[in-house]
Amino acid sequence: MCTLVLLHRPGADWPLLLAANRDEMLARTWEPPAHHWPAQPDVLGGRDTLAGGTWLAMNGAGVVAGVLNRTGSLGPEAGKRSRGELPLLALRHTNARDAAAAIGALDGAAWRSFNIVIADASAAFFLRGVGAGPVQMAALPPGLCMVANTEPNDLAHKRITRHLPRFAAARPPEPPDWGEWPSLLADADGPWEAALNVPDINGFGTASSALIGVASGRLDFRFAAGAPTTSKFEEVRPGGSAPWTPVGVPPMS
Repeated sequence: MCTLVLLHRPGADWPLLLAANRDEMLARTWEPPAHHWPAQPDVLGGRDTLAGGTWLAMNGAGVVAGVLNRTGSLGPEAGKRSRGELPLLALRHTNARDAAAAIGALDGAAWRSFNIVIADASAAFFLRGVGAGPVQMAALPPGLCMVANTEPNDLAHKRITRHLPRFAAARPPEPPDWGEWPSLLADADGPWEAALNVPDINGFGTASSALIGVASGRLDFRFAAGAPTTSKFEEVRPGGSAPWTPVGVPPMS
């Protein structure tokens, strides 16, 4: 499973703060965040080389989309589309509301079950596909939200039970100072079901980690190309000739 933590505070100095660990089969190859998709040159995110999609990315309008597997659905399945397509479909849109509506209109039966979080500085949404029927969508209220392979802020989930209170108690980051969040992402203590940083278990574990902050006139994107206990968070900048003209978030100099 993966984990995504969202602190959404419209009107705050940093209205959108996101932390995520990607848990995956460690032999599955990927590329670090860059402008990988010529058809969407403003999209910045990591690329899964097996299927060509992404687990977490953002576009030039400041919309962020991250997809997670639901319980019991790790890996591809014959006849199902890659879940890595879903963030790219969302990031065709210039605000989170329209992006969420587009994903919500899809036939959920086309993919294995998934959770996807879509947010910008103004709004945030959680959508679930259960492998059949329509995709279900809910707006996320302002505040702190933690998602793994079940429901947002699911206190029956060992990982969320352990870590949601810890994120709630931490001082909100003020990028480039991310405060306690990097060390929380690196926590590998206790049973693996409750750890944010999953150790290598038969070739499965935490493969990378990310921190994203979006604010008016500012963007802070940090990426650790491995488990956050052993890999340093490096700054990711929009690059090349991509039309990076985010609403309220101009290009970084």
